[in-house]
Amino acid sequence: MSSPFPPSSSAPGEGRLVVQLLPQRISGLSTISFQYPLKLISPSPSSDQKSVLVFLLTYGGGLVGGDQVHLTIEVKPDAKLSIVTQGHTKIFKSPSRDVVTRQRLEVTVHPGAAVCLLPDPVQPFEGSVYEQTQKFYVAEGGNLCLLDWVSEGRTARGEDWDLRAWRGRNEVWLTRKAPEKPRLLLRDNVVLEGDGPETTEKELRRKMHGLGIFGTLVLRGPLMDSLAAFFLSEFAALPRIGARDFRSQERVDRDSGVVVSQKEAWRIARLKQEKVDELLWSAAKVRGCTVVKFGARAVEGGRVWIGSMLKEEGSISRLFGEDSLMCVR
Repeated sequence: MSSPFPPSSSAPGEGRLVVQLLPQRISGLSTISFQYPLKLISPSPSSDQKSVLVFLLTYGGGLVGGDQVHLTIEVKPDAKLSIVTQGHTKIFKSPSRDVVTRQRLEVTVHPGAAVCLLPDPVQPFEGSVYEQTQKFYVAEGGNLCLLDWVSEGRTARGEDWDLRAWRGRNEVWLTRKAPEKPRLLLRDNVVLEGDGPETTEKELRRKMHGLGIFGTLVLRGPLMDSLAAFFLSEFAALPRIGARDFRSQERVDRDSGVVVSQKEAWRIARLKQEKVDELLWSAAKVRGCTVVKFGARAVEGGRVWIGSMLKEEGSISRLFGEDSLMCVR
């Protein structure tokens, strides 16, 4: 018996999103399609929404060994898109090193458009093999906020970087008018090679130096200039390595009573929390992109830190709405 439905033009794991500016000057979806194991959900639009909100999901909450996901996104001029998740993207165990779970994301950002991708971290299970490639083709005047982070695994089960392999690559390209080819601005690679099953010493665990989460934040475009400058200025204000406080305890106690500004008080509290969470971070400018690297002892420490930084600066919620930050609260 033949199917009454027309044949699908997409392959398993493929998805497509197209976002455009509607006549009411709000962003809306003109195309949304997906195939198992990928799932995309977008709440009903409202008249006061600042961006289109899309949940990037997978059936069962994760990807099993050998799953292939390929999502393409186009954000047309002056439109805004926020992408979030509903929990960690779980990468289940692969039967062998040759069975690779792959996820590809290709995003085209037109002039004046903006994309905010702030998901929960990827959580690779013991024995998993995963490769992730994310390419962003950003026109002059386009904007990008990308958070890409990976955790040590299921700590409740005692996992501590027990994956077989994890590879992540983020690329940012500057698109120009034809016939000029896109120009590569940034290529960021993270390669985590696990230990063999017979290995007694956990080399990858040793290399991570107690970190339970490792992440990268990439910022690009005029709408991200304020946030980029904020991260760079806060990094410049960090105490330098080897810095020593030569004040006496009496002077420290006296200075603690000095009235400081609200921002300075926030910075002091943040530095104390960074010490508690054993959080390390850096920020740098690379060919017009601002790249922030961070790591913490636990996932929650990293989440609290990145969320507090984005909330304090305020431009993400102002541009994309509060829901764009739901994964880093």
